[in-house]
Amino acid sequence: MGEVRTEVTLVNIEDQSVANRGYMPQDQVRHLTVNAVVDTGAWTLVINEETREKLGLRVEESNETTLAGGVKVPSGITEYVEVRWKDRKTACEALVLPGEEDVLLGAYPLEGMDLMVHPKNQEVVGAHGDKMRYVVK
Repeated sequence: MGEVRTEVTLVNIEDQSVANRGYMPQDQVRHLTVNAVVDTGAWTLVINEETREKLGLRVEESNETTLAGGVKVPSGITEYVEVRWKDRKTACEALVLPGEEDVLLGAYPLEGMDLMVHPKNQEVVGAHGDKMRYVVK
C-alpha cells in the first residue's frame, strides 16, 4: 500500500466553544487545514510542536514514545482537538512528536468519522458510504 493523504482541518475545541457562546468572534477560532498522511498504524492524531503552537493546544501529559524502529523520543499528549474531514468531525487527543514533518491521521480519528482507506483506490472514503453511521450496542 502506498502513502495515502487527505485534507483535514484541525480546530481548537476550547476556542470553538468560546465562540459558540458568543464570547469570541468565529474568525478568531484557531484552526489549521493540512494535507495529512493517513496512518492506520497510528492510534490517534500525530502533530509536531509547530502545529500544536499554531492551534494553541495545551500538553496535558508528557511522556516518552517508542517509534517503529525502537527509538524512544520525548512526546506529549494534548487536550482534545476537533478533526474535520469534509462534512464529518470527531474529537481526539493529539500525540506531539517533536520534529515530525507530517500530520498523521491515525485509527482513532478515522473510526470517529466512520472513515477507511479504500484499498484499491488508495483514498479515504466513508466506511458506510456518504453518510456517517453510528452503531450503538
